[in-house]
Amino acid sequence: MSSSRSRRQDPGWRRPLLLLLRLLLMGMGLGVISGSALKMLAPQVQQGNLTLPAWLNLDLLQGAALAPARQPQKTKTPGNVATSLGRFETKEEITALSQRWQALAAAEKDLQASAFLLKLDDGRYAELSPDTALPAASSIKTPILLVALELLDAGNLSWNEPLTLSKTTVGGGAGWMASKPLGSRFPTHEVATEMIRVSDNTATNLLIERVGGKKLLNERFNALGLSATVVNNWLPDLEGTNTTSARDLARSIALVDTGEVLSTRSRDLFREVMGTSRTNRLLPGGLLKGLGGEQGEPDDSLMVKGYRVLNKTGDIGIAYADAGLIELPDGSRAVAAFLVKGPFNDPRSTELIRSMAAAMAPVLKPKPPLPRKSPKTEAPAPPQP
Repeated sequence: MSSSRSRRQDPGWRRPLLLLLRLLLMGMGLGVISGSALKMLAPQVQQGNLTLPAWLNLDLLQGAALAPARQPQKTKTPGNVATSLGRFETKEEITALSQRWQALAAAEKDLQASAFLLKLDDGRYAELSPDTALPAASSIKTPILLVALELLDAGNLSWNEPLTLSKTTVGGGAGWMASKPLGSRFPTHEVATEMIRVSDNTATNLLIERVGGKKLLNERFNALGLSATVVNNWLPDLEGTNTTSARDLARSIALVDTGEVLSTRSRDLFREVMGTSRTNRLLPGGLLKGLGGEQGEPDDSLMVKGYRVLNKTGDIGIAYADAGLIELPDGSRAVAAFLVKGPFNDPRSTELIRSMAAAMAPVLKPKPPLPRKSPKTEAPAPPQP
């Protein structure tokens, strides 16, 4: 009797064990099947040949099951692009030019100046108090354009997106947008262009508002390494509370041109907008003078000599600025920036910028090509008798 009861009781402890084993085997089988299915489906999804249901996304297909089969891909980073174009990197100081700038500034005791030049293709540079924060005036519009184009690259801003005029964004001084009725809408590309072309202050305020306001804009400046560049007030900032430095202005232009920040498309938009600037009397005018031109020559005089300057000036009476990208006849490029603070409407301030720009000319002149050696020709052999 006892042995018979023992046999009848055996299934009571065997059934849970058998059920557990079956579940484990089924789970392992499903894992193998699903892993194989995911491996087969992933390429189809990535190529757009298969549409997944809403509850199943591509992230699942790119999970651990696919990891062993995936091959590492080389990505094109901004750093790689910059390597081929040049970098914002100082290598060798052009001491004679730095000393010349120092002498020019020292001759004007009550003027405060900041200057910086960098040849992007070889890293040669000159400087005069390059990190001193001075009133930016309208030159701050260049780094504002840079940040707006960053948003464009990130997909957070459309070049055709309309921006609406409000009481907050209306600014006096330069430009025509302030004369339009409140509620008027302007496409972003027009706002950005007018900010540079005629230095429209209302257009600038519209962009400041669109990129998130002064606080977010300043945070972005800092992240880009523009430590002296700060927007404290809407434009026009006649008190000079918005600041920048010569190095910051040059850097904001170089980061675009070297491909370290913006895409190729946005870099081209930056150049296009900067090329609309109407003011050429400071940096371009001084460079033209240093190249032997005369003040008041036509705007295309530099182009005739093989130079092109994409620049943005600033002028609030107590401070003047100009910074730009300089394309040289030999295809190389440089960035230069100048700021001067002094008595209100003192003509020495603008003249100092022109003089410092003129002093760059010998450095920016392309080196003459080396004379080509004529091939040696052997004397003809005498005729055989």
